[in-house]
Amino acid sequence: MKRNLGIGLTFVAALAALSMVSTSLEKKATVEAAGVQAPRFEVDPMWPKPLPNHWVQGNTIGVSVDSKDHIWIIHRAGSLEAKEVYASAKPPAAECCKPAPAVLEFDEEGNLLGSWGGEDGPGYQWPASNHGITVDYKGNVWIGGNGRTANAPPTAESAGNVAPGAAAAQAKQAAKGKAAPGGAPLYHDSMVLKFNHDGKFLMSIGKTGASQGSNDTENLGLPAKIFVDPKTNELYIADGYGNKRVIVFDADTGKYKRHWGAYGHKPDDTNLGPYRPDAPAAQQFRNPVHCAELSADGLVYVCDRVNDRIQVFKPDGTFVKETFIAKNTLGDGSAWDIAFSKDPQQKFMYLVDGSNEKIYIMLRETLEVLTSFGDGGRQPGQFYAVHSIATDSKGNIFTTETYRGQRVQKFVYKGLAPVAKKDQGVVWPKKN
Repeated sequence: MKRNLGIGLTFVAALAALSMVSTSLEKKATVEAAGVQAPRFEVDPMWPKPLPNHWVQGNTIGVSVDSKDHIWIIHRAGSLEAKEVYASAKPPAAECCKPAPAVLEFDEEGNLLGSWGGEDGPGYQWPASNHGITVDYKGNVWIGGNGRTANAPPTAESAGNVAPGAAAAQAKQAAKGKAAPGGAPLYHDSMVLKFNHDGKFLMSIGKTGASQGSNDTENLGLPAKIFVDPKTNELYIADGYGNKRVIVFDADTGKYKRHWGAYGHKPDDTNLGPYRPDAPAAQQFRNPVHCAELSADGLVYVCDRVNDRIQVFKPDGTFVKETFIAKNTLGDGSAWDIAFSKDPQQKFMYLVDGSNEKIYIMLRETLEVLTSFGDGGRQPGQFYAVHSIATDSKGNIFTTETYRGQRVQKFVYKGLAPVAKKDQGVVWPKKN
């Protein structure tokens, strides 16, 4: 009896000790988790203010912030449905609405400051499907495009793996002597355009309908996004929806400098077919190559969207490292666009994922995902095909949404905070 009692007391003591150790470990884990901090944001549901003149936005596929913290967006008027633009019919079918000009400039309060673009002008043709906008350090405005000609089929890879028969259609087109990709029959938008602040045309790099593929040094192939390095005045282009490369030009003269593909390889336009998460990593980019952003310490971060990865290079094209994001994402892919935090070290990187409808907050040096925010939907703070991202000098984030998203949103920087959740969901403003 005494022996059994002794065993029982020993067992109870052991349980108590285990409980104390477990509690201690839990507290330690909580303290360690609290030590991981990341930028925190809240959506501003009142930004921007309503557009004038019964204007509405179509697919909104670019955002940039200039040196005055003015926010620039670009959208596609031609993507609007007939019932959205009754007022533009001839004769008007109703009082509302009309497409806004393609380029819109807002101040930090959300007031519309300027608007222009969307039509051909002296010396240039407007992109058939404008894509991406960048305001450089001199205040010039750069625009790309991913518009093909009417008879050009999408490829199986650029269609986001959801276009049945696309590869067969491409093969049929090629059999008619129209090579793909490259060549005038396929791409209207084989150029980027440079304008001043007020929309005056300054320069084109590449000529409309002249692309000859991913090793053409004079023309582009459906360029997605542009970045201008203020230190060297070099123009980095994510090229793009037709070509499979990053290409660099002088931003004043348009002179070709260099280009490269995935892992620093020479680009190859062979159609890789649909992305498969369980396949070996593709040795070439898939379409689209969707962003090419240069960090303050001289690294180029490239969005290989459909391959679900970010690749990092030196400015000369030397491969440094890569990471995969939501690697099982099919459809349109997970790596859409990136922006950096505004501290001098650019410690954090923000990655837009328009398939999973969120923004990842990452440590730029290690490419580790710390947390994310956002969710699919139409309310403020939610996303429908979140496409582009930019940050202002205060650390605020601005995003745009393509397809039927058709808007720009502002997320207010609230400082650093402990990471409590890997996925924060909608970052609605907290009550004071």
